Amino acid sequence: MTKGLTCDVVVVGAGMVGAACALYATRAGLDVVVVDRGPVAGGTTGAGEGNLLVSDKVPGPELDLALLSARLWAELAEELGASVEYEAKGGVVVASSAEGLTALERLADGQRAAGVVADPVGPDALYTLEPRLAPGLPGALHYPQDSQVMPALAAAHLLRASGARLLTGRTVTALPRTPDGAVRGVRTDRGDIHAPAVVNAAGTWGGELAGLAGAPLPVLPRRGFVLVTEPLPRLIHHKVYAADYVADVASDSAALQTSPVVEGTAAGPVLIGASRERVGFDRSFSLPVVRALAAGATRLFPFLADVRALRSYVGFRPYLPDHLPAVGPDPRVPGLHHACGHEGAGIGLATGTGHLIAQALTGATPDLSLSPFRPDRFPAPEEAL
Repeated sequence: MTKGLTCDVVVVGAGMVGAACALYATRAGLDVVVVDRGPVAGGTTGAGEGNLLVSDKVPGPELDLALLSARLWAELAEELGASVEYEAKGGVVVASSAEGLTALERLADGQRAAGVVADPVGPDALYTLEPRLAPGLPGALHYPQDSQVMPALAAAHLLRASGARLLTGRTVTALPRTPDGAVRGVRTDRGDIHAPAVVNAAGTWGGELAGLAGAPLPVLPRRGFVLVTEPLPRLIHHKVYAADYVADVASDSAALQTSPVVEGTAAGPVLIGASRERVGFDRSFSLPVVRALAAGATRLFPFLADVRALRSYVGFRPYLPDHLPAVGPDPRVPGLHHACGHEGAGIGLATGTGHLIAQALTGATPDLSLSPFRPDRFPAPEEAL
């Protein structure tokens, strides 16, 4: 039984965001303990594709965070590259019509103003980039800053590199407070961990942890399936997705949405997504969803019709109503910091989030304004009725 353990910061959550928070906090000189009720990458991280994307972000705070994160991922790649299967392979966003291509180009104009590299690709050049795409497509945008890691490996290596103490299989049951309301660590089913700062990196369960502190945060699960094919030679060279994927990411709908997202991996299998629906924590296999994913993928890459799908898996994106994560100190509860609600972008946004959290913990001026990510920006539950 762990009793009376003391540190500077408790990070709750051993997924990618928690791992990044631990890494940057320890590198800022803090003594960090990471606690999780499951294993490393046992939640959303382990069910992700490992995307590090700028291409699917509209100009604004999330894109700024994605660009910061991309720079930090590139730095970590120098240190950890092969061990986390980091690939700077770029993304290709494909239009299916001339009107769709015009809309993509308008989006890219705004992204370029924010610092994104977005290269127009005509029909001839498109088939040089991806020879096996379906014929007759009018063009695309190429985003060379898009990258990928193997998420479970990356989370494990970031935690190892941090040197933080890792306590898995421990459920946080309470956030004890001082008489003036500040957190003083966490209570778990295997003892207390004392600290003047707690980081909520609990992903889809971030709302539950915030509730333990009396600081409501409306995190909801948004379910998604991924299809995994048999191992193949590298026949798809980029992350390739249809233009309507961007609209699905930004949608508030609880209904099922699917848009084709296809990419090869360093290990050989092709990963096929993406679906989104709000059905709580229902992990049931859904044949209609998987069929829709397969149909979308074969529309983009007809050769996949002859490739075997070996398995599918399901995960839950931590969704907040305005599609921005909660990052930074909670003014309602001194000592409580949030790093959750990244929806499907947590792998890509983890490094920037961890860096900003470490700056907040040490009193440094953050590289980005935390105002758009304020955890108290949502109405209290009674106000929302």
